[in-house]
Amino acid sequence: MPDTPSQDIARMLERIAPITLAEMDGVKLLNRIDTKYLTDEATLAGVLSDVAAAGYRALVAEGVKLSPYNSIYYDTASLRMFGDHHNRRLVRQKVRTRVYVNSGEAYLEIKRKNNKGRTKKKRMGIDAGQMMDFSGNPEACAYLAGHSWFTVGELSPVLSTAFRRITLVNPSGTERITIDTSLLFTNFRTGKKASLEDAVIIELKQSGHAGSRMKEILLERRVKPVRISKYCIAETLTDPSVKSNRFKVKVRTIEKTINKKIQVI
Repeated sequence: MPDTPSQDIARMLERIAPITLAEMDGVKLLNRIDTKYLTDEATLAGVLSDVAAAGYRALVAEGVKLSPYNSIYYDTASLRMFGDHHNRRLVRQKVRTRVYVNSGEAYLEIKRKNNKGRTKKKRMGIDAGQMMDFSGNPEACAYLAGHSWFTVGELSPVLSTAFRRITLVNPSGTERITIDTSLLFTNFRTGKKASLEDAVIIELKQSGHAGSRMKEILLERRVKPVRISKYCIAETLTDPSVKSNRFKVKVRTIEKTINKKIQVI
C-alpha cells in the first residue's frame, strides 16, 4: 500500500532536528511581519524534506513535533473584528483564548495589526477552564481592557478552531514558521462545523524582511503567499448570514488547492 501524505509528513518530521521550548525563548517574535502560504499535505511532505536538509529545527513539546491546539475567537455582537478585516481596515485586532492541548497551558491573546503590516501579539496565562469565559478572572479582564479596544462585557465566544501545528526555527534563529494541518471549525452561534480537509496553512514570522531559505523552498515547491485568516475563513464557512464576499474568494482558493469542495455540516 502506498504511503499517505500524513505518513510522509510523519516520516519527514523524524528527519528534522528537535528544538525545545527553552531554546526557542529568543525567537518568540511577538512583534513581527507575517507571511502566509496555502498548500496541501502532499506538497507539505516535500517542503519538510527540504527543510530538514536546510538545517531547520522543529519544536518538540510534550514529546511530539505535531501538537494539537484549540483556539476560541471572541467578537462583539455585531462581529466588529470580523467586519474590520472584511472591510480592509488596516489597523485591527483579534481577541482569542488558546490552549496547548498536550500541556494544558492556556492563554488570553490579543493580536493587533498596524498600518505598516506588522503584527503585535500580547498574551497572559489563564486557566484552561476559562477558555470560553474568562470574565471571572479580574486580571484577564484588566489585561483585555489595557491592551485592546474592548471590555469583557462587549465580547463573547464566536467560534473555535482546532488544528495540529508544526513549529520550525531556522538555523540562525531569526524566523519561526508555523504549519497548521487538520483544521476544524465550530461556530457557537450557528452550530455549524467545517473542515479544511488536507489544506495546510504555513505562516512565516520574521522581525524584518531578511532573506529566508524557507521562502526559497516554498517558491521552488510552487507554494505562493496568500492573505488568509483562519477566523475569517471559519466565520465565512459556518455563518451564511455574515457579509463575506471578500472571503468567499479565499474559500474557493482553498477548494482549488485541495481539489474538493469544503463540506459544512
